[in-house]
Amino acid sequence: MSPAPKTLLLFGDSNTHGTVPLRVLGQFERYPINLRWPQRLSDTLGSGWRVIDEGLPGRTTVHDDPVEGPHKNGARVLPAILESHRPIDCVVIMLGTNDLKPRFAVGPVDIAQSVAKLIQAVRATSCGPAGDAPAIVVIAPPPIEERGVLHEIFKGGHAKSVDLGKALEAMATREGVTFADLAGRIAVSPVDGIHYEADMMPIIAQIVVEAVMQAMGDQS
Repeated sequence: MSPAPKTLLLFGDSNTHGTVPLRVLGQFERYPINLRWPQRLSDTLGSGWRVIDEGLPGRTTVHDDPVEGPHKNGARVLPAILESHRPIDCVVIMLGTNDLKPRFAVGPVDIAQSVAKLIQAVRATSCGPAGDAPAIVVIAPPPIEERGVLHEIFKGGHAKSVDLGKALEAMATREGVTFADLAGRIAVSPVDGIHYEADMMPIIAQIVVEAVMQAMGDQS
């Protein structure tokens, strides 16, 4: 009898969901599943892994969104998601972009500390194999651009996003989790400055695969 597949949870926002760059507000187009980076990652990992792509457009780290609703708060829903899918071998957290919106008034260090709260929540649930903590990976999104229909919504976000990767890396080191930075390896779409074009998907998938393998090695 073959061993049960390992479980990988991808906890993110619209860029895990597979949202196509927006040309108009209210557009809800999503890349076909075979093009999205979570599916490409799953294809690379093979049958030994079950990949759960838990991406919600507009998801923040720890903030109730006064415009889009409290359900966008990642910290609110994460414990239930973890318990729903346990046992989980590895959790990948790729959040922080939506926290750059001026409505939240937080900078890179605060965003990194908010991701640390999510890491602590993962560990607190004992959702890993045999009730242990799962391996954890933090992925830093690339710097955003203020352009297109999302320009005003993310006004002032570019300057903060440039330093977000460094803040997340320092936090990941303190928390003892695996870190990977998308900056310099992929770029946001010139259409809306937030989402990714389809040709970025295989690159993201490979970066995350490498980070997950590193994290699982660290666990052994």
